[in-house]
Amino acid sequence: MEHQAETPFDSVESAQQFLELLAEAVEEARGEVEGQLAEAAAARAERRKQALQLVSYNLAKLGTHLAASRRILNDLRSLRRLLLEERQVEPSEEGEQ
Repeated sequence: MEHQAETPFDSVESAQQFLELLAEAVEEARGEVEGQLAEAAAARAERRKQALQLVSYNLAKLGTHLAASRRILNDLRSLRRLLLEERQVEPSEEGEQ
């Protein structure tokens, strides 16, 4: 019996798609912030520059967390496939276990 997804996070694959979109949005925001940071530096707006540097730092940190989360989801998908026998184990891999 096939399970129908009720929410966008009912499957590992849909969560991976969400994280991919979120990572793209974070990178786009970082680009915008870098542009604003250059403008603030040119205008010698120190307080604004510091705030934008903090925003940039936090976006970079979020990007790192998203990348780690994507790797974890990929591992979970691989393990699910292995456990549900959706993917055949190579004979050389069976001997190594």
